[in-house]
Amino acid sequence: MSDTIHTTRPAPARPPVARLGQTEFIAMIAMLFATIAFSIDAMLPALPQIAAELTPDAPNAAQLILTSFVFGMGIGTLFAGPLSDTFGRKPVIMAGAVLYCVAAVAAYFAPTLETVLLARLVQGLGAAGPRVVSMALVRDLFKGREMARIMSFTMMVFMLVPAIAPFMGAGIIAVADWRTIFLAFLVFSLVSCLWIGLRQAETIHPEDRHPLKAAALWEAFKIVLSHRVVVISTAMQTLFLAGLFATLSATQPIFDVTFGRADEFPVWFALIALCSATAAFINARLVMRVGMRGMISRSLVAHAGFTAVMTAAWAFGVWPAGAAFWAHLLWSASVFFVTSLTMGNLNAMAMEPVGHQAGMASSVIGAVSTVLSVVLAVPVGLAFDGSPLPLMLGVLAFSVVNLALMRWLPKAGR
Repeated sequence: MSDTIHTTRPAPARPPVARLGQTEFIAMIAMLFATIAFSIDAMLPALPQIAAELTPDAPNAAQLILTSFVFGMGIGTLFAGPLSDTFGRKPVIMAGAVLYCVAAVAAYFAPTLETVLLARLVQGLGAAGPRVVSMALVRDLFKGREMARIMSFTMMVFMLVPAIAPFMGAGIIAVADWRTIFLAFLVFSLVSCLWIGLRQAETIHPEDRHPLKAAALWEAFKIVLSHRVVVISTAMQTLFLAGLFATLSATQPIFDVTFGRADEFPVWFALIALCSATAAFINARLVMRVGMRGMISRSLVAHAGFTAVMTAAWAFGVWPAGAAFWAHLLWSASVFFVTSLTMGNLNAMAMEPVGHQAGMASSVIGAVSTVLSVVLAVPVGLAFDGSPLPLMLGVLAFSVVNLALMRWLPKAGR
């Protein structure tokens, strides 16, 4: 009998992923996120021209230029995360950017509204790579409240993009036409790809990658949805996003038709975007002390109450003619403000229990919340009848349901 003792050697420690400086990392992730904001908000000043050229008999249908992109992005998020778990974060971001650019060129040449909407849907599919995989990339490098803080600073930079995107869209229309905006999307995506390609190391080690198998994906899907905090956080994100997308869809028509301020729209929208950026900064400063759940609950209660008061005031004609615009501007800013204040926290809470499946978790959370939010937002946006009341009632309904969901969000933890 041999006296040799067999021992199992521990697996060699994997070298830590080199991190960029925090400022550059936040700016890079914010630019990847900003692909979404730029792709949506730069189109807002173009809605009247799109309606006049492609759908003069149903001008509200021009809003679908926005939601078709978001819907495609929602579908794409279901695949981007698992693919990044298998092939790595950077290759999936790059592949998505290629699809995004090809679809942008197709939209530029599309002759009808239907073909533009199809190209926008495909463009959204491509944008899902930068959107979802960049969140998984953050989760690879950070966790807990530190991740929430990074996400908040990223959202703060990201929310500056809506402040300038309508100006860029309006400027492009002034010197060319609305279709040229799609070429600007192409350039923006190429710059962000160069940045991550040259500067960011891959964040998932080959040993940690999961084979791309349907059974494994389904099992991971079930694991993600088995966590109560993930399910409730995702449902709440859905309702916050539904209110945001409905407001985005209806805001330009409201400024134009209801208040006759179409020419001033980029200025007022920039002000709204800057307000929402300050919300992300406030959250980054307070979340370490108050906690994610505390920030979410307090923000939600305050905004639901404010929306109820503003909706009642509009319904009963409280505002004098001169004050109605300013009241609506303040309320619109509050929708963006509360979304910026809460979404980073909800994302961090949803991702925390499933760090071992970060890519799949990002995909499930992003796909479910985005697709369902578009389904909820489209009828609210299309209900525009010359008054902001249908939009306000829709956002109020979403807030009331979120208040009910908040009671089920676990109190333990952060």
